[in-house]
Amino acid sequence: MGTITCYALYTSYPEYPFYWSIISCLLVFSQENDRQLALNRIRANFLGSFVGLAVYFLPIPHLVMFCFGVAFTILLGILLKIEPTIRSALAAVIIVIINEDKADTAWVVSLYRAGCVLLGCLIALFISMFFNRLYKAFFNRVA
Repeated sequence: MGTITCYALYTSYPEYPFYWSIISCLLVFSQENDRQLALNRIRANFLGSFVGLAVYFLPIPHLVMFCFGVAFTILLGILLKIEPTIRSALAAVIIVIINEDKADTAWVVSLYRAGCVLLGCLIALFISMFFNRLYKAFFNRVA
């Protein structure tokens, strides 16, 4: 459902990088149906997106920007006690920072990417909540 929803956005609005929403949505889902793990993955994606945006505007070379982004994301992930999901945060930070466009308005691409990553997380959250409620409603009636 998440892939279909994000793909619909991707095809409906090709000028925006909604393909990152698809990836983000899939990173957030928990096969174990573990709500806390899913919420921590969402926090991790939010963390990575915000760190990516923060370091993107530093006037430093890209390699140093990547290193700062990775180090800061790991540090904040440890402080926020979301260590098992730091990889999702690291993926988000790189998605937001990496930019092939050298134009003066290239920072807008990073904003779009951060927004798409966060939208993918929200779509995953809403779909998870919907199916969890559906599952509970069905099994509460059967039991």
